[in-house]
This record gives sequence, C-alpha cells and structure tokens, in this order.
Amino acid sequence: MKAISLRLSTLIAALAIGLTQSASASNPIIDWNQIALSTALTTPGTQIYLTYVNLAMYDAVNAIDRRYQQYGPEFHGPGDASKEAAAISAAYQTLLNYFPGQAAALQAQYEAAIAGIPGGQAKASGIAVGQIAAARIVALRTGDGRGANVPYTYPTSPEPGVWIPTPPAFVPPATPWVGQMVPFTMQSASQFLPVNGPPDLGSGQWAREYNEVKLLGAANSSVRTAAQTEIALFWTANPVATYFGAFGQLAIDRHLSLSKSARLLAMLSVAFTDGGIGCFNAKYHFSFWRPVTAIQNGDIDGNPETEADPAWLPLAPTPPHPEFPAAHGCATGAIAKTLENFFGTPNVKFSVNSAATHTTHTYYNVGQLEAEAYWARIYAGFHYRHSLDEGFKLGHRVAKQLNQNFFLPRHTDEH
Repeated sequence: MKAISLRLSTLIAALAIGLTQSASASNPIIDWNQIALSTALTTPGTQIYLTYVNLAMYDAVNAIDRRYQQYGPEFHGPGDASKEAAAISAAYQTLLNYFPGQAAALQAQYEAAIAGIPGGQAKASGIAVGQIAAARIVALRTGDGRGANVPYTYPTSPEPGVWIPTPPAFVPPATPWVGQMVPFTMQSASQFLPVNGPPDLGSGQWAREYNEVKLLGAANSSVRTAAQTEIALFWTANPVATYFGAFGQLAIDRHLSLSKSARLLAMLSVAFTDGGIGCFNAKYHFSFWRPVTAIQNGDIDGNPETEADPAWLPLAPTPPHPEFPAAHGCATGAIAKTLENFFGTPNVKFSVNSAATHTTHTYYNVGQLEAEAYWARIYAGFHYRHSLDEGFKLGHRVAKQLNQNFFLPRHTDEH
C-alpha cells in the first residue's frame, strides 16, 4: 500500500510539474523573462536589462496583433506572422546585444525555443519582426546612462544625518548611476523627487522613528516576534529575482494570453525600474544615514531623545546605499498600483517566493503586499517610517503616470 501511495504521489507531482511547464512553454513571454533574469542576475542594474527585454517582446507582439500602443517607434509586421517567434526573437536579440559573452548559452536556448514553432512563412516573418523590435529598443536606449561613471562622495567618519558605508562589509555605494539614467516613462529621473525630505534631526518625529527601528529592527530585539522576523528576512532576498519571478508566475496563474502577458510584464518591468530610477535619484540627492549609523552614533544628532548604542546592529546586513527613500517602498508601490491598474481592482492574488527564507507569501490584495513590504524594512532595521511613506508615494506616482500615458489599448474594448 505504501508503495502504491508513493507511486501515486510521484505521479501527481510529475503531473503538476508538467502542467506548469506546459503553461509557460506555450508562452515565450514568461520563458524569456526568466531567461533574461538568469542571464542578467549577477550584473549591476539587473532590472534594467529585464526591462529592455520585456519592452522588446511587447513591441514585437504588438507589431503583429496591434492590440496595444507600442512603447518604442511604431512599426507594423505581417498580421499572420507568428507572435511566439517574434517574442522569442526579440528577447534573444536584445540579450545577445547586451550579453555577448553569453552568446553560446543564449543561442542554445533560442534554438530550442524557436524549434518548437512550426516552420513556414509565419515563423520567418515573426523572427524578422522580433529582430526589428529588439534593434529599435536597443537604439532607443543607447546613451541612456546605464553603467555611467557617476561620482558620489561621502564622509570618512560619521556626520549627523549623512550616509557612510555600513557594517559588516563597509562596501562603497551601489550603482549611483541608476539615479541619473534616462527613465522609461518619467520626464526625468528627478520628476517625483520627494518634497518632504528626511525629518529634522532635532524633531520629535525623528526621535520616534529612530527609537522605533532601534527597538524593532535590532539583531537581538526582544520585542520583534518570530513571525515579524520571518517577514523581515523574507524581504532580504534579491528584489529583482523575487519580483520578476513573481511577475511570470502571475501571468501563468491568471492564464493570460501572449499579448496580455507581454503587456503585463512590460508594465511591471517599467514600473519597477522607473520606481528604482526615481528612488536612487532621491537617495543620492538626500544622502541620509542608515539606522545602523544613526543608532551607533545617536549622541551626535543633537536630539536628547535619541540615545546612542555603539553595539547596535540590524537584523540583517544593510543594503549599500543611502536610506531615504526606501527602495522597497518605491518598487513595491509602483508594482502594487500597476497591478491594480492592469486588473482593474486592488483584489489581485499575488504570490512571491523568497530565496532568503525558501518560503512563499500569498497576498489577496495589493494593500497586503504593500503593508508587509513596509513593515519588513523596519523589522530588518533598514529604514524609518518616513522613508517608507515617501518611497511608496514615489512608486504610486510612477505607476499613475505610466498607466495614463503608456501601454494603452488601441481599442476601447481592450483591457
């Protein structure tokens, strides 16, 4: 009986895997979003490359079925061209342009994917459309500031309110060039620069937020619960891998067509990346100190309500860039509002996997997603409330403008 039960369990597991693979195999948007993630994951600014790829696939598909306005310069392909071939070709050519050192691996994945499409004129036309879409996105983004040398100076010892490298690694600031890039939908990287910067160090607000994160975010906190600790650690996973993996799974879970998958991933990619561009522009503009620096040096901020603790450490190592505003707020705010706009309701079931805790969290509306990401950064000891408030506001503004002006249906009955 045990042997039969084991064989049955194995069969069910295999069937589940097969169904998942089948769901994505017929949708190259999902497959190549994942290939792009694997290709670019160790490259600084990973999300930018994924955005290039998802925009190229989106434009390729819409050059054929013309359901939505293209992102780049408009062009039309044959209406009977294979959209699947176009998406595969667009993604492959885009990745090949930015990652020539991975040409062999990319070619193998391309050949395996394109072989699944029946031969003929539709396939050949689709491949050609994809090549055009990729070339146009690459041309459009040439000179956009990706990887530029952007100088950024900081003190060598603690100064009140000013960012310096943080323990344990004390590494230099990450990717200041991201905040100077040409954005994808914003008028400029600073379009949504927060009007309300970090709180005055002598204020009651600063003291309250300082003491809150000092209490809840300490490595040895006696008040943070086990559940809160799991939430904090869950969100320490690489946010690009975490979110972009979730984007593809959402398209599978919602059984989206190729065209709608392309639009969803393009919109979410741009929301995430423009939220990050605006956020990093603000981070390096305000250059505010992280809790680990502020709390270890609380005696220099001039506020009698902020007692220093030279031994204080956060729950996890602090990300290597200035504190204000919170990048998880910017990104999650942009993603949450884009999900709400795309589906026409805040009640979107959205599951996220974390490589840090190897657990899955499922949210049944975007408010739940935002609330958890918000508190996670306080529980981890990374951020103050005001930084999160302003980060989410920035992300919401990015999503609102994106939804109003980009990726629009060509016909009123499309959504």
